Amino acid sequence: MSGNTPEPEHRPLPEDSMPTGGVNAPVPVAAEATPAVDPRLIVRQEGLKGYLIEFKRRLTSGELGSAPVVVALIVIWAVFGSLNSSFLSAQNLSNLSQQIVGTGMIALGVVFVLLLGEIDLSVGSVSGLCAAIFAVMNVTHGVNQWVALLSALVGGAVVGLVQGLFFAKVGVPAFVVTLAGNLGWNGLMLQILGASGTVNLSGKDIVSRLYSTIYGQQIAAYGLAAAGVVLFLGSSLLDTRRRKAAGVPYRTLTDILVRSAALAVVGFLVAWTLNQYKGLPLALLVFVVFVVVLEFVLRRTPYGRKVFALGGNIEGARRAGINVSLVRITVFMICSTMAAIGGLFLAAQIQSASQTSGGGNLLMNAIAAAVIGGTSLFGGRGSTWSALLGALVIGSIQSGMNIQGLSNAIQFMITGAVLLAAVVIDSLARRTQKSAGRA
Repeated sequence: MSGNTPEPEHRPLPEDSMPTGGVNAPVPVAAEATPAVDPRLIVRQEGLKGYLIEFKRRLTSGELGSAPVVVALIVIWAVFGSLNSSFLSAQNLSNLSQQIVGTGMIALGVVFVLLLGEIDLSVGSVSGLCAAIFAVMNVTHGVNQWVALLSALVGGAVVGLVQGLFFAKVGVPAFVVTLAGNLGWNGLMLQILGASGTVNLSGKDIVSRLYSTIYGQQIAAYGLAAAGVVLFLGSSLLDTRRRKAAGVPYRTLTDILVRSAALAVVGFLVAWTLNQYKGLPLALLVFVVFVVVLEFVLRRTPYGRKVFALGGNIEGARRAGINVSLVRITVFMICSTMAAIGGLFLAAQIQSASQTSGGGNLLMNAIAAAVIGGTSLFGGRGSTWSALLGALVIGSIQSGMNIQGLSNAIQFMITGAVLLAAVVIDSLARRTQKSAGRA
């Protein structure tokens, strides 16, 4: 019976189903195992031509990074330096590096919240509240300085926990929660300070020393610069080795050496400038350490990737199994804790905690520093270095105008104009990325 089985009939394919080019044309294979690689890493392997291609690609796709704020900083320093040579003096730049620490620390926390596409309007009041907690416990009640310091930091974390719960669990918009917190925590600060309204620090406590300590030995500043270069070089080489072993594009040795050399020039120039005055301020050292550590958390840990994922596409992050509520709550806790640290540095700067602590333009400066430095208001894009660069821009404007004898009114207007320019650049970059299909 099998011998009588008819052969299957072979029917020709209809013309519209044939591959382009005729019957003998090769049938395209879906995704011929072509790895999806980052074009930015590929062009880096093409030498100078690759860098030019990369620059053009970044410009046309709106990926400007920190370039605008670096250019702005150079222009600001050039203008004020030409108007008054004392602006670029070692003394002024050293003082500037200390003055930006308090606001910069608060801006570090703001960066985390902005990466979610949210805002925290309570950081100013939280900074004042935690400074008051430390001052009253340590000075008024004689509590051990370490216990008082820990209490202030825990107080900041608890504030973030409360606000994060209302936002993530109850569903109250972050703007409303933190606006209410701005009022409520300020009232609690006034209650803690009491009738006197001001508590002067002893000047010998740990908080005061964090701001006043300066390492006069030249090896301190140069050692920090050298350590930074070695750390960057080592981490870059390890990253390249890991990528090469995984078979994905990696930075060339020339690329790494050029970047390390540029970092060395900047680092040792800063160290030399600081040593021309008094040396390396401890406050600046602590600030840089926080910037580096938190940048590592954002870029190299699963938690950091979750933060970026929520800011880029919250629904996609939720479908990927990310605990959205937990990440949101912890981000607000980080923000408030950094506000507490910034408040302690600001209290050390004026050697007191008072009714004006956390007030004035501190809130706006902290948010402006994060945005001016390059962190997007729309979420999903930013860096902890934004806080440092943005604080440096705002601090430079204030310092330069003080030297020129200009009023606070002029300072506010110019700072506002710089902030508006940063937001406009961010908006245009985002629009360009959408047009290029990268956002």
